[in-house]
Formats: sequence, structure tokens, C-alpha cells
Amino acid sequence: MKLAHLAKLLQIPLPELNAKLEEDKSFVWLKRQVDEATARQVATLDIKGIYQRKEYRRQYPEGEAAAHIVGFTGVEDQGQEGVELAFNKELGGRTGSRRVIKDRLGRIVEDVGEQVPPVAGRDLQLSVDSKVQFFAYQKLKDAVLENKAKAGSVVVLDVQTGEVLALANYPSYSPANRQNLTGAQLRNRALTDTFEPGSTMKPFIAALALEKGLVKANTSIQTAPGRITIGGSTITDAHPHGVLTVSEVIQKSSNVGTVKMAMQMQPRDMWEMYTQVGLGQRPQLPFPGIVGGKLRAYKTWRPIEQATMSYGYGLSTSLFQLARAYSVFARDGELIPVTLIKTSVPAYGVRVLQPETAQAVRHMLHLATQSGGTAPKAQTMGYSVGGKTGTAHKQEGKGYADRKYRGFFVGVAPVEKPRIVVAVMIDEPSGGRYFGGDVAAPVFSATVQQTLRMLGVQPDMNVKPQIVVQAVEESF
Repeated sequence: MKLAHLAKLLQIPLPELNAKLEEDKSFVWLKRQVDEATARQVATLDIKGIYQRKEYRRQYPEGEAAAHIVGFTGVEDQGQEGVELAFNKELGGRTGSRRVIKDRLGRIVEDVGEQVPPVAGRDLQLSVDSKVQFFAYQKLKDAVLENKAKAGSVVVLDVQTGEVLALANYPSYSPANRQNLTGAQLRNRALTDTFEPGSTMKPFIAALALEKGLVKANTSIQTAPGRITIGGSTITDAHPHGVLTVSEVIQKSSNVGTVKMAMQMQPRDMWEMYTQVGLGQRPQLPFPGIVGGKLRAYKTWRPIEQATMSYGYGLSTSLFQLARAYSVFARDGELIPVTLIKTSVPAYGVRVLQPETAQAVRHMLHLATQSGGTAPKAQTMGYSVGGKTGTAHKQEGKGYADRKYRGFFVGVAPVEKPRIVVAVMIDEPSGGRYFGGDVAAPVFSATVQQTLRMLGVQPDMNVKPQIVVQAVEESF
């Protein structure tokens, strides 16, 4: 009778419990890490040979908001996912050891050899700001649900220190309750998933054209009749624009204007620019499953591939890589190292662009968020922002799905003296809107405002009660 009651308390089938008790061992676990109420009930049964041992159990106060960063440990307190896995050795420390001789009653009578003292695990303070992380996660979750999307991610970087302030993904999970989890829920999509970045690549083409002296910001480019044919394939704009300046090509996200700049360059020049900002390379971040995306060798590019790569098709990147690449514009031409560990030391990067080039492109990114640009919904009350929308068809088999998209937005704020880069990706929105300027830019706006406020950055614009401007439909 008592065993039946025990089986019920431990939620173990009675035959399984009996099998455990009949094992030919001096010690066997019946169940680990039961709650205190259950433990007290088991103790009152007073079954001979059943003993209890207290164990520590991990708590996850940030819950699902930070699950993909923190990860979790197993029952033996070994890291299984996330930072818990990446820094398991440092967090866990090292057990000590002692060799002894015992008498027949089990009493220690003599030490043998030297004792090895235990080494405590070291504390680890992440760069992630729990408030920024929670807010970004909530805004992302709202956007995914509102747009009936499959998933989404947000990355927030502090461009002064290179610290990762937030790395949010939805759907998520509770690290304290991991029953029936799927691989899709466990993935830190911002680091492990790659996609074609679409129009977010256009500012790098404009920057390269400026660096090489091929154009100036006010150079006119004829984009009429809104299409261009290369190698038998036709590239089009969402709407014909006619003559645009280089700044307007970025503001209105013209494929034709971008391709006309790109085709004046050697493939190697474009490849070097993309490589210098970290594309095609695994980020130097100690995190399980992090990927580097794909950037093919320039010698294999056909003209049409060079053209499509200029507006983000034919290469792949993670959202994290994209956010770091935009630090080049935020840091006046420097690509900075990034860190998940808290630091107060300013980051020093590698120069990729001249300061004046980065500043000119930043002005173009600012125009993209103004009236006549593709992302007025990225505007933030009190802070100037600049960024670029991206909308890309999802790959399906060897081609592209007609009605499956990813919408993203990557930007910097404040524009004149950037403090943060924020990147947002919404995967497969199906609620009727799918442009990055519609589904991702609002998440960027809310995250920027909250993050800069928390960092104590003073507003650089007059606060307007409401922002209403006309958006331009993006070419992709």
C-alpha cells in the first residue's frame, strides 16, 4: 500500500518503481529534484530504505525573455544550452580530491598522497541588460503575434563598448519547465539562423561607391524605366522613380540605382567590402551553434550574381552579423569587436571606411526613416534614427516561395552620435503586411526609445506627440 502511494506521489508507474527497487545495486535514484511538499509527504510514509538527499536547483528569474541567452543546466548542473553550456567549465569550477585508507567499519585511518583542493567556479556578469532584453522580447513577441508570423529576433549592440545589450527571440520557452520542447524553440535564431539580407546590403554598395570616388551623395542616377536587364534577367523597382541621387537610391531602396553603382565595380571590391564587415565569417562570440553564413568567392560570380548580391540576394547572414556590420556606420567607419561579457572599456575596431563616408551613409539612412523613405515607422520620439529596411522572398527548395517573406530593419541611433545598433527580423509574417518598414521598423522604434532612455542618452530631437508621414514601398 505504501509503495502504491509513493508511486503516486513521485508520478512513477508502480511497475517501474518496483523495477527500480529490485535493481541489484546498493543505491538507486527513484526521482530527483522533487518539490519540498512532495518530499515531506514521502518522509511521512516512513518506508524502510527510502532516503532523501537535498540538492540545489537552478532558478531562472528572467524566464522565457532571456532563455535563449542563459540556456539551462541538466540535473547534474552541467550546462546544456546557451551561456550555461558555453561557460560551463568557468562556472562549474573544479572538484577537489583526497585518497584515504578506511578500516572495515568505514572509518578513515590514513591519508594517502597529496590532497587536491577544490576550485570554486567564477562569477560571470553578462553584458546583456535585463531590462532592455525584457522590453525587446515583449515588443518582438507582440509583433510576431500581431503579424501572424512564424518567428522573430532582435539584436541590440552598444557601439561604444561592443556589448550585446539584448538578444531576443520568439517563440521562446521557460528554462524551468522544459517538457515537450522542440528544436525550433531552443534555437537562438539571431545567431544560428541565416537568411538573404535583401536591401539591407544597399548602404554598403553606396559606401563602396563613395570610397572609390565613383559617385558623391548628390550624384544623379537614371533609374527609369524602373528596370534593368543583365545577362538575360530583368531587375525591377517596386515603382519607377526616374532620376535619383545616390542618397535617394538608399532612401527609396531602388534596386536599379544600386545595381548601376555595383556594376561599375569589380566583383572583388564588393567581396572585400562584405568580408571586411564580417559577412561569410563565424562571429568571434563564445556561443553554441553560432554560424557564419555564406559568401561565395568573387571569382565564381556571374554578372547577374554580382547585381543581385548588391541588393542582398545570393549571400546569407545571421541577424547578429548584420547588426555588427552596421556598427561600421555607427562608429564612423570602424568595425568593432562584440562581447557577451560586461565591460566598461571602450571598444577599438578595425577601420573599414573613411569617417566622412560612414557619416554620409548615415545621413542616407536617416532619410530612409523620413517622409518619402521606406521606413517612417522606425522614427522614435525624442531621438533621431537612421536605418535600412529589408524584405526578401524566402527560399524554398531551389527557388523562392511566392508568398513567404522575411521583413527586417537595421539601424543606428542617435544619428549624429550613435550609441546603439538595433536589428529586427520578422520571419514569415502572414497578417497582410510583410515589408520590413511595416513589420520590423515599429519594433526597432520602440526598442531604440526604451534602450536609449535606460542608458541615460539625452534626447536630440523635439518630442512630437505623433509621427505621420508617407512611406515609399520598398523594392526587393
